[in-house]
Parts: sequence; structure tokens; C-alpha cells
Amino acid sequence: MKKTSQKIIVIVSLLAVIALFALFLWDILIPYLRMEINNDVEGAKALLADRGALGFLTVVLVEALQMVVVFIPAEFIQISSGLSYPFYIALLLCDLGVCLGASIIFVLVRTFRFSADTKNVEKIEKLASESKKERSTVLLLYFLFIMPLIPFGAICYYASSTRIRYRRYILTVSTGVIPSIVTSNLMGAAARYFLRNDMPIPLLILIIVLLAAALFAALFIFLNKVYFKENDGTPDSVIYSAFFRVAKFLRGRRQRLHVDNELIKDLEPPYVLLCNHASFYDFYYVRCLIPKGNPAYVVNKHYIDLPVIRTLAKKAGFIPKKLFNVDFVTPRGIFRAVKGGYSVVVFPEGRLSLTGRTYPIVERSAAFYKKLGKDIVLAKITGAYFANPKWRKRFYRSDIYVSAVDVITKEEAKALSAEELNTRIESTLYDDASDAPVNVYHRKDMAKGLGNVLYRCADCGALYSTEGRGNDLVCTKCGAVHSLDENYLFRGEPRSISDYYDRIADMERARLDSVKLSAEVDTVIYSDNKPRKRRERGECAMTRESFTYRSDKTCFTVDMNDLPALPFSCGEEFELYYNDELYYFYPVKNRRQVVRWAMIADLIKEERNGNAEGE
Repeated sequence: MKKTSQKIIVIVSLLAVIALFALFLWDILIPYLRMEINNDVEGAKALLADRGALGFLTVVLVEALQMVVVFIPAEFIQISSGLSYPFYIALLLCDLGVCLGASIIFVLVRTFRFSADTKNVEKIEKLASESKKERSTVLLLYFLFIMPLIPFGAICYYASSTRIRYRRYILTVSTGVIPSIVTSNLMGAAARYFLRNDMPIPLLILIIVLLAAALFAALFIFLNKVYFKENDGTPDSVIYSAFFRVAKFLRGRRQRLHVDNELIKDLEPPYVLLCNHASFYDFYYVRCLIPKGNPAYVVNKHYIDLPVIRTLAKKAGFIPKKLFNVDFVTPRGIFRAVKGGYSVVVFPEGRLSLTGRTYPIVERSAAFYKKLGKDIVLAKITGAYFANPKWRKRFYRSDIYVSAVDVITKEEAKALSAEELNTRIESTLYDDASDAPVNVYHRKDMAKGLGNVLYRCADCGALYSTEGRGNDLVCTKCGAVHSLDENYLFRGEPRSISDYYDRIADMERARLDSVKLSAEVDTVIYSDNKPRKRRERGECAMTRESFTYRSDKTCFTVDMNDLPALPFSCGEEFELYYNDELYYFYPVKNRRQVVRWAMIADLIKEERNGNAEGE
């Protein structure tokens, strides 16, 4: 069928849906709801009896035609029919409409080679290919109908393009859509009961949430136990797919993502992809970059060790990593993923950028990548840091660019020394968000939270005297004001956040010989061997030589040579691993100091690395 004819059919169907739904809305639904609100039960029954045949036909036709159009959600008419009719009638009408729409699509595809909604059909074909075992079309259709993110019409277009016979096709459609229709009809019925009986709004919301949860639970059980069972524990699992769908929902519409994967569009997995770490959602941006296959991710072990999440993360094939701690679980996980044909994504900085500048790579793993014997892809994300830096809770809508900037073939990696490979990786991934801003921000709270990072005044050197007020960083000691412009640059010197941070680092470096930090802390301890976290109060101390923690129950000292870095959350805590236990330290007084602890640890590490190179 010619494209023009296809467009005419879709447009005519769309107009028919709008006209019929408007008729149903104004002639039946709105008058019916008014009577329900006024508790005119007899009048409502009389209305439905009077409009019965017309109302029934309208529901069936709207349900059928919206499938042909595809992009109109079926829930509109399903919930409306649940509002207007008893549950069993609403269910029957909607199911008849689906069967009629499915039959129309079957004829259009089989007889006229109609090919509407090619994009969704391609998604379904890709989804079908993710199951490593051959599945029957019927089983796939049941799975798709339970999944709420794919329109019924798109599923029917896909099914009609296969070799399935009409009798089996229509039987599968008529039964497969029932869970979704039941959920929508019950939502409408709950809304009708709410109008008639003054049901509390929180209870109505709870009922709707529980109905949606029941549908998703059915979906999860079906996917996990039947359709994708053999993919459990890999990036082809249902949990992995659901995780990234949620991430897309949360970020997809709030950020304008620009992807450049020209260098890797023909590169066959598995390979290792290394990327700078500018923002929390970098994992999602990188996933959009990779054109073939689902990659496995190396993830902070603590995040995926929490109750419930632990099981889901394992099923999704995530690879746990203890930050700045030597372990053998992560290399084994990477080897296993690569052996299974999955690429692996690593953020080698191991922590989110604090100032927009890429952290030095503490755990330099070039020797491991050489041993892995796979191509290495180097990717870079720009524009993401100022969209949501770790010191600000609010997201700013931004243009974000993710690009594959270099490919080191396994042959090249083998020819390079470990040091040469490390240097190439680090220099390629380096970025400073302030060097070439890619977004313009006209905001009134750009400096909010910035004092948690720039904790010392760059002018007078006063400690913990800086405050973010609107777009200004103000020193409460000397009165100095540094204002941010629309590019997130200061209007004077220092010019950028990273430059300001460098000035603070210079001040701390000058005091490094006599540095001695101490803080009373509330401590939360997570253990690999114990199911529950422990809490206690203690004291942390750090000098050039060692880090010490003491409490009534615990006491240990870590040589600074064995402390690569102190990860932290701005204005909250800093953390480290010791003897397979993860310690979160929350200062009792002045939690802004966590950045200072992390900076001093970095400066000591920097000094010792410099001395080692000098020798």
C-alpha cells in the first residue's frame, strides 16, 4: 500500500476516534457523571438504558479505531467505559472493540500490506530477539499485551506481519488484553464509586496505585519466570530493561541528549567502554551511546547491596565494585560478562566530579584491560555536570552530549605499555565543564549549595565562611561576593568553580605539613557478613601519616599510603572500606567539612605520588 493511502487511513481513523469519543463524552459520560455526583442513581440508569445501543457501539468503535491509529492510548476509553457501565459490560465492550480493531489491522496488513507504526514494530522485533531461545509468537504476544508501554495496535501490526493464523491470532489478542482492560475498567469503577459514595481521595489514589502495581507484578512474574528466564543475571534480563525504561522516563524528557556513536556504530561487542563521570545519570547517557547489545555496568557495591536492590541488581547483571578497595569479585564479573558476549561500562574515576573537572584516575587498570584482550572505547560526556552537580539537588534542563571519542583496538592496547595506556585513557577522558560551556542558564538559584564545595573563602581564606545566595557565593567573614553568569562562570577572578577550588587546594597544600583533622561522627556500618547495618558514635582523625577511627566498639588505623581517596556526599558524610566493612561517617557538627576531609586525602595522595615519581 502506498504511503499516501496509509496516511489517509490513519487520519480518517483518527478523526473518527475523536468524533466518536466526543460524542460519547458529551452525550453519555458527562451527563452520567453529573447524575452520579448528585446521587441521581435512577436518572443514571435511565440515561444508560436510553443510550444503551449507541453507547455500546461507541465504546467498541473507539477501542477498535484507536488500535488502527496506534498512538492514542486505549486507557481513555477503557477508564471511561468503567466509569459509565457495570464492570462486566465495560470489560466485554472493550474486548469486543480490541477484537474488531485487531481484525481490521489483520486485513490491512495481510491484504493491503499496510505498514503503519514501523517504529514500534521494530522495537518489538528487537525485544523478541533479546530472548536467547526461540519463543512462539503466541507467547510473545501475551508478554507484549501485559507490558503497558507498547500500544495494543502496534502489537497487532507486528503479529499480523508474522505467519500466525487468524484463529490463533484473534484468540490470543482477545485473552491477552484482558489484564490491562480489567485494570483500566476497575480504575473507572473506583472513580465511579468515589463520585457516588464520597470515597476519600487518598483511598481512591491507593486503589489505583494497587491496581497498577498488580498489573506490573503480573508482568514481572510472567517475564521473569517464563519469557526471559534464561536471561536472568545478564544485561538481557527483564530487570535490566525495566531499570533503563525507568531511567528514560525520569531523564528522557528533561534533558536534550545528543549522541555521537559514529566511531562505534559498526563495532561488534564485547568491548570495554570507559567514560568520564560528570553526573548521576551518566549510566543512562552511555546506554544511549551504545548501538549494539546491552552492556554490563560496574557499579558501586554499596548501592546494589541494599535489601531488595541486591536481588534486582544481581538479576540485571550489574557488576559490584568496592570503591577504592582491592577485590577480586569485580575482575571476575567483568571476565564473565565479556565471555558471555556483553560489553562492559566502567567509570574509572570511581566518583562523581565535584567541580566539573575530571578526577585523576586513582585505580589505574590498564594492565587489567590489556589482559582482558578486548577493544577499549573511550567516551566523553559534556553538558551534564551543570545540569545536576552533586552539590545541587535541582535538575536544570540542558543539552547533554555523549560521544565515542577514541577506540583503542586490542592490538593497539597490547602494543602499549601499561603506563602509556593509562596516560592515553586519562588524557582522553579529561574534561572541565567550565572550559567550554555548552549550556546557558538563566536561573536565580545557581549558587545554592555551592558553599558545600567551595568551603573556604578564596579572598580571605576563612574556613566555612562561604554561602550560596541566589547566583552569588558570599563570604560572611570578609564580605567578598563572587557572582555566577549564565555560563556558570564567575564574573571576576577566579573565573570558574574549578579555579576557585584550586585556590582552596593551594591554601590547604601550604598547611599540609601540620594538618590534623578530627571530628566526632555518627557512624553507619555495612558489613558483607552481617545482614543489618550497625550504628555507633565515634571520632575520626586524619594526619599526613594515617586515618584513625575510634568508638566504644571499634578502633582501627589506616596508613595514608593505603587510602586512595575518601568518597563523600556533599554536606552529609564521607566513607571508606575497612576489613570488608563500609563505614559512613556523618560529622555531628558542621557537615560541610566532609569536602575538606576528601580534599586533604587527595592532596596527601598527590604529594606521595609526586615523591614516588621523583625517586
